[in-house]
Amino acid sequence: MAKILVVADIKQGVLKSSTTELLSKARALGAETAVVAMGSGIAPLAPELAKAGSDTQYIADDASLELFSAGPYAAAVVDAAGQFGADMVWFGFSESSKAVAPRVAAQLDAACATEITDVTLGDTVEVIRPAITNKVLQRVKINTDRLVAVVRAGAFEADEGITGSENVVQLAAPAPDTKAVVREIVSDTSGEIDLGDADIVVSVGRGARNEAGVELVHELAKDLDAAFGSSRAMVDAGFMPHNKQVGQTGRIVAPSLYMAIGISGAIQHLAGMNGSKVIMAVNKDPEAPIFNVADYGIVGDLFEVVPILREEIQKVRS
Repeated sequence: MAKILVVADIKQGVLKSSTTELLSKARALGAETAVVAMGSGIAPLAPELAKAGSDTQYIADDASLELFSAGPYAAAVVDAAGQFGADMVWFGFSESSKAVAPRVAAQLDAACATEITDVTLGDTVEVIRPAITNKVLQRVKINTDRLVAVVRAGAFEADEGITGSENVVQLAAPAPDTKAVVREIVSDTSGEIDLGDADIVVSVGRGARNEAGVELVHELAKDLDAAFGSSRAMVDAGFMPHNKQVGQTGRIVAPSLYMAIGISGAIQHLAGMNGSKVIMAVNKDPEAPIFNVADYGIVGDLFEVVPILREEIQKVRS
């Protein structure tokens, strides 16, 4: 039986849904599951980690881990993988995962696969991953004894019916990284919903034309309690910050609903959002590529369509 160790995604003391998604997939494959969690003051999350589908919870809870640092976090994952005898270590998709996963793979002498969308077990392990901006799917055979994988956002579905058993193993605090010391982490203080956490994402594109158009779409996002994203064109034009960019060179999102407002649908943008469960597009060009992936499309000028959408949303909510 394969042993899969899932690295818990915890943000500001809250366990993210990606952890349950990965554990659900691991159990669906018939694997023995464990989870490793790092941070400060996270020990009370043990029952939730078990409920998410893990049978063993490796927890490194120490004040020195309050601020993310790739070296110590990798050391904790390697410690847990060794104690568990893990055949695979799975990370959810995040900036921190991309920093830690290669370090873990190097220390475990394991293969490292990123942005995977599926895993199959047999005589050998195979993973599926998109390539060339999602134009092809690669089937990759793993020829090492161990695999470290970063799973693409939204690739796996959470099974609400699963559960695990609480079996907590306390990990020793890893040694501090003397080569790179994290002094401070500066986070977005806008108070807006993070793109990676959102169930609904509303993104604005070149069709907005100016700051007034951007603000109009922003108000729609507020009406829906949605995260507010952007195409690269609006970032390059200086209307939106880079941390709001959705696409190949920005954030990859997979919300329940993605609304592309005034976005033509360049392949680089589609690479960041085509895992969304439902896609709705508004564009005045009926031949815009975004309509090829949209579940629902409205052909029209966003300056006319968005006010109507906002009015209807307010009617429903009232």
